[in-house]
Amino acid sequence: MRLHFVQFAFVLLLSCYHAVAGELDEIVVTATKSEQSLRETVSSIGIVDSDTLRRISHTHINESLQRIPGVWISRGNGQEHLTAIRSPVLTGAGSCGAFVMAQDGISLRSPGFCNVNELFESTSETAGRIEVIRGPDSSIYGSNALHGVVNVITPELDPGLKRLDLEAGENNYYRTKVAFSSDALRIDASGTTDGGWKDDSGYDQQKLALKHLYEGDTNRIKTTFSYTNLNQETAGFILGEDAYKDSGSRRDNPNPEAYRDARSLRLASEIARGYGNGELRIKPYLRSVDMEFLQHFLPGQPVEENGHDSFGLNLLWRGNTWWQAGVEFEYTDGFLKETQEGPTDSGSAFLVATIPEGKHYDYEVQAALAGAFLSFDRALTDNLSLLGSLRYQYTKYDYDNRMLDGRTKDDGTPCGFGGCRFNRPADRDDSFSNWSPRLGFRYDLSGSHQIYGSISQGFRAPQTTELYRLQNNQSVADIDPVELDAVEMGFRGTTASLNYAVSLFTMDKDNFIFRDTSRQNVDNGETSHQGIEFDLNFRISDALTAHAAFTYAEHKYENNPTLSRDPLSGNTIDTAPETLGSASLLWQPAPAHQLELEWVHIGEYYQDPQNEHGYEGHDLLHLRGSWQVTATTRLFYRVMNLTDEAYAERADFAFGNDRYFVGTPRSLFLGATINF
Repeated sequence: MRLHFVQFAFVLLLSCYHAVAGELDEIVVTATKSEQSLRETVSSIGIVDSDTLRRISHTHINESLQRIPGVWISRGNGQEHLTAIRSPVLTGAGSCGAFVMAQDGISLRSPGFCNVNELFESTSETAGRIEVIRGPDSSIYGSNALHGVVNVITPELDPGLKRLDLEAGENNYYRTKVAFSSDALRIDASGTTDGGWKDDSGYDQQKLALKHLYEGDTNRIKTTFSYTNLNQETAGFILGEDAYKDSGSRRDNPNPEAYRDARSLRLASEIARGYGNGELRIKPYLRSVDMEFLQHFLPGQPVEENGHDSFGLNLLWRGNTWWQAGVEFEYTDGFLKETQEGPTDSGSAFLVATIPEGKHYDYEVQAALAGAFLSFDRALTDNLSLLGSLRYQYTKYDYDNRMLDGRTKDDGTPCGFGGCRFNRPADRDDSFSNWSPRLGFRYDLSGSHQIYGSISQGFRAPQTTELYRLQNNQSVADIDPVELDAVEMGFRGTTASLNYAVSLFTMDKDNFIFRDTSRQNVDNGETSHQGIEFDLNFRISDALTAHAAFTYAEHKYENNPTLSRDPLSGNTIDTAPETLGSASLLWQPAPAHQLELEWVHIGEYYQDPQNEHGYEGHDLLHLRGSWQVTATTRLFYRVMNLTDEAYAERADFAFGNDRYFVGTPRSLFLGATINF
């Protein structure tokens, strides 16, 4: 099957050779942290532009990012999610470390303190665009840019803009968005309340983004402030084989007591000025995040509190020649606490004895990061260019345990069965140094068609939770950074009616970190990832356009990591569909009317590493429409899950049970946009 897709890619390339100029000149900022046209990169970059974001008007960011090939943001309950970019859906304490989640080029959380749900801390609902790099980009972004980068870009100033969006949907869903802009200040705000489809669920969420621009004789200073707040009543998994198909249990919430509260604040300035024969950009920033949630998925249901405060500085110099350089510094003060209010009152005698009430963890970590990178883009001929980048990064953690060391209860008394589950390491320092190279080429077949390719290496330092949140008899986590080697080739171009991008990739990952069957954090995992991606835009007529994004990929275990007592080498990694896709047909019969039909496809996948339990996949249809009633008023609607498909947003198998986050049934949303 893979060979057929490769053949199709070359046929598609040849069929599109006669062309006119077009989308290759679209400006992106994510690949090198500075503005450049898409034709200048050797990265596979997916873009959701402002028009598409407004048309989708997503209630969860997965609704927008499913239009990018190779990407699956697997929705949990409410605003929660897990991420896959050229990867399986990754889970576990450090799984979020495989991706850089950023806003305006600055990571949403400090690299050693990621959270699997952190995209809800971006202002994606009011974003100007979202760019996604698929594949490693550690040579520019450093640690965590292992499988990809998601960059939510706040909108630019739009003098005279005064806009109000009002929206309502089923299950007491209401959202208000406000946008105002002068020539120096822009304000974007949103407030959402959702009563939740599941029993005892729902959330309230508020977001604010401010952007100010100062232009002087020598300096141009752009300052952005953002704030987000989430208060969520969380619904847990439902259990039982194919339980998501049972109309009597789909609304059940086994964990009505579960909740998540999260707050984030970011302030960043970008100072641009001429320097030498180029431009120097100075970007200082501050970051503050904190979160509290009930771990309803664990025995004893402890409460976790985590957060950190950071300040950092990025310097980027771009010459008028063929190279640029950057240095980055960041300091973070972070903490984590885990507390169980009462005794474990369910499960085996072993669980009751080894999971005590009281504090399990209480620690602080001071982290320092320093990185430097150099990139170049050198023309060898009129058509052929050589590109490369190299980064060095040093990361240091200073860990301070604020409780008793070891596996005792918080008062020092021992647990039965040899000790408590939770092991608190003694105070220690850890440091990691990494080099990350990238080398690529770009060949222009014509003004509108390109071939590009690259070899690169991504890395991520261990996350603080992997080093200091230990269990059983592990008192030191002797783990190394994860590394990923990638080779990629792509084709992209445009004709009068077609804009296309085709990417082929193969990647090998070493030292992937996981919790083994003895509940110890180890780093001996090896996996492989190969696939092909298509991103196609067709103009069928003046009134009709289509978009399709499709991925075929294989994700395999290459050794026998002790995730299981069974051998795993050669098995497909769990929650890794071979096929992902979406397609949309946009019809605009008149300037005032739009209608869009969207198809979303998630292929079948295994729910466990042993490949013994599986989910059959699903296909959804969504319908969106709008009517420009007057010059200032637009009405819009969405019908999500048009065919009322019974499906699971996520399925896995754990603790002897099939578990599902149930997908929402057919839902109607109505709204109005008023421009003043």
